[in-house]
Formats: sequence, C-alpha cells, structure tokens
Amino acid sequence: MVSLNASFGPTGKLSPQPWLRAPETLAVLSALTAKGAEVRFVGGCVRDALANRPPQDTLSRAISGDVDLATPDLPETIVALLQDAGIKAIPTGIQHGTITAQIGDKKFEITTLRHDVETDGRRATVAFTDDWIADAGRRDLTINALSATPDGDIYDHYEGISDLAHGRIRFVGIAGERITEDVLRLLRFFRFYGLFGRPPPDQDALAACRTHADKLPGLSGERIRDEIFKILLVSDPAELAVMMRGLGVFEHILKEAGDVGQLRMTAWLETRAIKIA
Repeated sequence: MVSLNASFGPTGKLSPQPWLRAPETLAVLSALTAKGAEVRFVGGCVRDALANRPPQDTLSRAISGDVDLATPDLPETIVALLQDAGIKAIPTGIQHGTITAQIGDKKFEITTLRHDVETDGRRATVAFTDDWIADAGRRDLTINALSATPDGDIYDHYEGISDLAHGRIRFVGIAGERITEDVLRLLRFFRFYGLFGRPPPDQDALAACRTHADKLPGLSGERIRDEIFKILLVSDPAELAVMMRGLGVFEHILKEAGDVGQLRMTAWLETRAIKIA
C-alpha cells in the first residue's frame, strides 16, 4: 500500500545514539553491507530515538528493547553474510523473512523487506520486495513506519515524525484496513497512545477500534494477554482503560468488564488481565 502523500526521500536526521555506534551494531552493519546491500534501522529504535527514549529504559517491555533492521536481501543471504562475519544467525521467523543476529547478549532482528499477500486478521502471508515504501506501508502506525540509514538519515513515508512530535497516534492509511490485517493492532493503538499520544485521540482510529473490537476473540489468548500486560506498563493505564471500555473493547476480551468502576479499572486489570475470553 502506497499513500499518495508518501515521501520518497530522507526527511530528517537522527541525533547521535549510543546504540547506533555500539561495536555490536557496527559489526552487524558491516556484515549486512559487505556486498553492497542497503540496510536501514526500522520501527521502534528510530521512533524511540526521536522521542528521546533509550531502547532500554524502565518501560522497555512496553516500548521497544531491540534494535531492528531491514534489508532487501533474502533471508538465506542474510544468514550467509552474518555467518561469513562470524556472527551467530538465528532463524527466528525465517518464513516471514526474519533472522536474529546475536553478538554476546546483544540481539538484532533483521527482516527482509516485505509486502502482504494475504491476511486473516492474525498473521500475514508475505512476499519479499525491494520496495522500502511498500514495506513501510504494511506497518501499523505512522510512528512505527520510520526508518533510518546507518548515517542517521530518516525516511518518513507517512508523516510519522510530525505525528510523534504532536502526539498523534494514527494508523498508516485506512485505520480499519490496518486492523483487519492483524486485529492485535487494535490493542497496540491504545498502548502507543498511552506511550506517545496526546488528546484528543484520532477519531478515525477510535471509530475503527469500535467497529472491529468484536474480532478480538479470534486472536490467541496469549497474544491478547501479552499486549494487555504491556498496556499496564504505560504511565496512566487507567485513562486507556476508560477509553477501551467506552469503545466496547473489554467486553470482547475480559470477563466481567461491565461490572468494574472506572476508578478501579487499573487495579482490576492487574489482577484479572489473565482472564481472556
């Protein structure tokens, strides 16, 4: 999916980041670019750097604790390049194009550029591509669709920098389409709103969340539980709980939600979140 408003060139510059020049990062970059392929940092590490949040902070489980990269190279090429450089390559999600590089206790998730071929609301069937904008277009939120070169040039195809600066949490493209591709994105919207958002929330996103909340029971209990636990780590989960309850989200995933008062919602979630419908 390519937006008519998508930007094609670099639109900003990352400030110096410790992880950007860490020896482990440089070793992985050297391996991946050994034959001339373009490599960029993607997703959370770029977003968190722009928000002045380190990849490892007290909310790392709710934000992002990893440095992720993307490349047009195919998974088997990524494995070969890493092994040639003496770096451990773990096929953590090879069918989806993802390889994990490990140096000591540092891990880097490296993914081949992709576009969705088929989605069922849980997992996507993907095809590999060399199109960076197509790869960005399959991501959930504009603030998560950012990428940056090793030199720090930021590619922002969907106005994620502006959205992050203004506390706007928006889906890439049409909100309902992004949610139906993977319904867990509905819960992720609330988590990232709690982390980076400022009122008022995006009305298109809220409308889509209300419309598609009844699809949440189709997800595994484990995926829902893990996302709820991450939501509980944001600074004000009670605010999110009120919003989610008002949109009818809880009635589809948590038992007895309708009997819980707003002021008790946070404590209730902490003790009952494991009860997945």
